[in-house]
Amino acid sequence: MKFEKLIKGKLIKRYKRFLADIILEDGQEIIAHVPNSGAMTSCIEENCDVWVTFHDNAKRKLKYTLELTKMGENLICTNTGVANKIAIEAIENGFIKELQGYDYLKPEQKYGQNSRIDIFLENQNQKCYVEVKSVSLKIDDNLAFPDSVTSRGTKHLYELSDMVKQGHRAVMLYIIQRTDNLPFRLACEIDKKYCEAFNEVTKQGVEVLVYQSDINYETIIINKRLDLQI
Repeated sequence: MKFEKLIKGKLIKRYKRFLADIILEDGQEIIAHVPNSGAMTSCIEENCDVWVTFHDNAKRKLKYTLELTKMGENLICTNTGVANKIAIEAIENGFIKELQGYDYLKPEQKYGQNSRIDIFLENQNQKCYVEVKSVSLKIDDNLAFPDSVTSRGTKHLYELSDMVKQGHRAVMLYIIQRTDNLPFRLACEIDKKYCEAFNEVTKQGVEVLVYQSDINYETIIINKRLDLQI
């Protein structure tokens, strides 16, 4: 996926979860939309380098969107919506081998109890439900998920399990959106209930895939598969 033109700045502060004050390189101070509902622990801090995109749309209250941050030598895509886009791209170009062989792909398909699955795949013999999670948390020498308690994420795990019980395929797909070359695990110390649900549903047949992305100032693409560290 190609980013729209990225504009560099420095973070002043993030607040009210979805807002960030940023000073651009030209000295202009802006308020940017932060498309990330998580804690963003380990991927943002005062005075860190950030990159935003500009959107001249009359319907938007905020013209700028936070896309990337840099912590140490590592770039991090903090826009969680990008994970779905690059996952779909990687399925369609054949890179995610485990999700090939389907004739039909639809994002945001309604299913379960008033929910939407991130990616729905179907062929003549099988339906496959893929839930995508963006990973940006670093804990010591590991990348991890989730970065805060997520009752919504736990609900998604059980909905995937329901699809397996109905005879369908269900996949939990974690997309790492930072460039650290580190192993991935679940952050059970942050959300014990999520981990308990994960262990329960994977025993029932929910599959797990973990993919790392490669990020630069022009593109972000999925580039390799990782194992989940137990």
